[in-house]
Amino acid sequence: MTTLEIVVLAIIQGLTEFLPISSSAHLILPSQLLGWTNQGLAFDVATHVGTLFAVLLYFRQDVYQLTTAWFESLRGKKSSNSNLAWCIILGTIPAGLAGLLLKDYIEIYTRNIAVIATTTIVFGLLLGWADKYAKQTLIIEQITFKNALLIGLAQAMALIPGTSRSGITMTAGLMLGLDRQSAARFSFLLSIPIIVLAGGYQGLKLATGDDAVAWDAIILGTVLSFFSAYACIHLFLKWIERVGMKPFVIYRLALGVILIGFIWL
Repeated sequence: MTTLEIVVLAIIQGLTEFLPISSSAHLILPSQLLGWTNQGLAFDVATHVGTLFAVLLYFRQDVYQLTTAWFESLRGKKSSNSNLAWCIILGTIPAGLAGLLLKDYIEIYTRNIAVIATTTIVFGLLLGWADKYAKQTLIIEQITFKNALLIGLAQAMALIPGTSRSGITMTAGLMLGLDRQSAARFSFLLSIPIIVLAGGYQGLKLATGDDAVAWDAIILGTVLSFFSAYACIHLFLKWIERVGMKPFVIYRLALGVILIGFIWL
């Protein structure tokens, strides 16, 4: 990988991991459209570590309170924070199971431009509908186990490139009545265990494989993905009430149309 490729792909990973526009799609497209070098497993692990550190740092107080409340719930002391912690655990299970059972199938049959174009448009339209017509009356503390499971099932669909993990979980949250801020915060908190699982799985493959590691690319990728992800989370939560999801819906539709045009050409 060239330095330009490292910089661009790391920033793309940091931004798109949390924006509702699909990180997997944006990491696949440069190699398929521009002929760039496949970033490889080690670089994937590095950028996942960067985004994980970013979300943990940004939500450090939430993570501490939720972790503490969850341990207290094991001793019978329940609270809104312990309920939210259990909801995050419950919402992680579907994607974790789907990843274990379907990962090879998805890797073989869905990592192509036609699938990405379709999912980008379809789930972009669904996000736009939810943002415009859903009630959006509930706050994050009112989320139920049923809602968490439904959002978790939606998150499992994000294994298909172009769907967007953050996009589909925010869409599901909005459709279940969460307001924009709550849907986004729950999506970001829900990303923590799934990034840990995905990064851990990739890290295990890397540790047991024979791939050479370019440490300069790893360090640069981790740092850039961290800063871009942190900035993305901060700005998204700050602006979401004012701008809504419309800019991202428009972007997804435009990207999908461009990709369809690329296929035809």
